[in-house]
Formats: sequence, structure tokens, C-alpha cells
Amino acid sequence: MRIAILEDDLLQLDMLSQVVSAMGHTYQSYTSGAALQKDLRRDSFDLLVLDWELPDTTGPAIARWIRQELRQELPILIVTLRSEEADIVEGLSSGADDFMVKPLRVAELKARVHALLRRAYPVSTEETQQFGPYTFHRSELSVQFHDQRVTLTHREFALALLLFQNAGRLLSRDYLRENIWGYNAQVLSRTLDTHISRLRQQLQLRPGSTYSILAVYGLGYRLEIPSTSS
Repeated sequence: MRIAILEDDLLQLDMLSQVVSAMGHTYQSYTSGAALQKDLRRDSFDLLVLDWELPDTTGPAIARWIRQELRQELPILIVTLRSEEADIVEGLSSGADDFMVKPLRVAELKARVHALLRRAYPVSTEETQQFGPYTFHRSELSVQFHDQRVTLTHREFALALLLFQNAGRLLSRDYLRENIWGYNAQVLSRTLDTHISRLRQQLQLRPGSTYSILAVYGLGYRLEIPSTSS
């Protein structure tokens, strides 16, 4: 999972980063709200950890902006020195999913991050997963649709499943590369583009089809799903 951490205290930022990394997640750290907001418009994350007091804004203000302007449902954890009931209510009312009071306890922080991710992204252990007419068969690395069955490579299958699991959500190029090839993998942009092109052809996900993969120039890709009103 990719986690964004917004914290202007460098010691706290280092601690949070180490905890997230120790849990096996990748992270991007920020010390100002403006920098995070800029990246949220073009990048994708699975969870945000927001400090309350920041040089240019507040954690609750960022949370409200995400819910109202970006309309993203990604989980948000606010961390703060504030502990009054009114502060907790304000933090959660802003759109945050959880609230922790400093000093942070590492074990509790890990548990809360894990719980937020588990609720937001439940892991399916089922052999098959269905999305409309598309049925994914995990053990066979195949997708069945419209009476066709297409066998994919490991990465093609993982990429297709990731797109379907996040249908309607813009996934940045970095997000896709890290999830499919790994954080430290040296993957050229054209490698991702080639995989997307193959999926469009193999699974009939081209523009004009019911389901299609949309390229958002300079940002990433989004799986377009049919409108319920159509």
C-alpha cells in the first residue's frame, strides 16, 4: 500500500515513516499541506496520515478539502497533541476516519493503520472475483467475459485486477508501477503503457466499449465503468 504522511515535525515524520515502512508499505512524506494537495491532484495513495497543526493549514482542513473537492474515499488518520472531546469531534467531522493523540504508541499506530487499510481494502481470498461480465480466475490467471476466456501473464492479471478493484478511480503511473512491479523496480513508462495496451486489446477495454481503460495525460489510468443511469 502507498501511504502519504503529512507532518512538519521532522522527528515525528521520521518515526511515522519508519513505522509505515516496517509494516511493508511504501510512503511519501510531506511537511506542508500545499505540497500534499498538489500531489493529491496527480498521484494516488491508499491512506493518509495527517498532523493537525501545520505551517500553512490544518489536518482537518485537508480532510475536508479531500472529501469536498477531490471526492476521494481513501482512509484518513489524524494525529495531534489535542485530546479534548471537541477536538476529536471536529477531526472526525472533517472527514477523517480515525484520530490518535500524541505521543503516539507504535503498536497502537500499527494496529490503527492496519485496521483502516483492512476496512477500506478487504483482501479477497476467493478463487474467482466478478465485476459485471468479467470473471477473474485467480489460479488460472485468466479472465472470462462474453463467453471468452483469456489467459494472462502474472503481471497482466495483477494489473487488470487492480484496475477493476479500483474502477472509477484514477490510479497514477507511480501507483501502478509500485503495486505491480515493486517499489524498487526500475520500470520504464513504456513498459506500463505496453501492458495497458495489451489489456485493452485482450479484454476489449477500448474506448467505446462498455468497460474501458482511460488514459489521463501525464497522470495515469482509470477504468471507466458503465453509468447506472444509462
